Amino acid sequence: MKKVKTRGEGIRHFILQHVEKHPDKIAVVTAEKFGISRQAVYKHLKRLVDEKSLVAQGSTRNRGYHLHPQVEQRYVYELRPGLAEDIVWREDIFPNIGKMPENVVDIWRYGFTEMFNNAIDHSEAKHIVVRLKKTAVSTQVGIYDNGVGIFKKIQNELGLLDEKHSVLELAKGKLTTDPENHSGEGIFFTSRMFDGFDILSGGVYFTHKFGEKEDWILNGRKSSGTFVWMKLNNHTSRTTKKILNEYTSGDDFGFNKTVVPVRLALYGDDKLVSRSQAKRLLSRIDRFKVVIFDFQGVETIGQAFADEVFRVFSVKHPEIELYAIKTSTAVKAMIQRARSVHSA
Repeated sequence: MKKVKTRGEGIRHFILQHVEKHPDKIAVVTAEKFGISRQAVYKHLKRLVDEKSLVAQGSTRNRGYHLHPQVEQRYVYELRPGLAEDIVWREDIFPNIGKMPENVVDIWRYGFTEMFNNAIDHSEAKHIVVRLKKTAVSTQVGIYDNGVGIFKKIQNELGLLDEKHSVLELAKGKLTTDPENHSGEGIFFTSRMFDGFDILSGGVYFTHKFGEKEDWILNGRKSSGTFVWMKLNNHTSRTTKKILNEYTSGDDFGFNKTVVPVRLALYGDDKLVSRSQAKRLLSRIDRFKVVIFDFQGVETIGQAFADEVFRVFSVKHPEIELYAIKTSTAVKAMIQRARSVHSA
């Protein structure tokens, strides 16, 4: 009897984990996975609906299933003196997130307070809107402010080319427009703690998915203000400590390691060939001890670009370790050429 019960729990767990991907075919997918009939699957689906873990929609023939929201809340905060992220977390967000493993609560506390504080200190907004949605599987939180827009703010404060250039700098980490009061670590680490992390502002969309290293994507959708979205599985084994440790090295345990997505230095069909492009990529890199350049999506680079990064910069900063990953044959050859001149 215990074995049957355990198998049933496993089937229902599988349904909950995969229903978002297969809302209209979850019965078929589950039946194939466990080698059982669809009728048997429907019994599990009915139980999950009765437990309010799932919502059934449509007729019997075309029925689809979706995760049932266990919590849905919306808060609006006027940006005024006294508004504090820890109070909002303690009084509004934490009680609605509900009982979760301590490591999950730690991630939400870190991510929410960092992103809400950014809106308070940097957005120049009049109000902040928070939306929270929790299901049996995951929790999502969106934070919107009607301010100047994060990428436009970074561009203006640091004198960058455009909002896209702001994303490149943000992806490196240690970026802040207020160095006296902020370390510039909040967005970097928050983006890596969650299953999904998005920022939409102006004409730029900035996203990172856990497990898809440095997969930052941009497009041209327009949006006023700034919208930050975070999603996390309610039972992830991830911890804040593990993520923080991935980007620290040495005895000081400081944030001294970064991974730079090189393709963010590309504009349209342009190619990375000039020293100016290289210098843009290298901006603020001297703040780290270990720098990993991720060349995914970059098929070729020019001699001057490679020389500036892997010879000129290395000579000026021998204390910084430079690595290149996900390089094409052409990119690898150009890097080796630059390094061979350095060692000659």
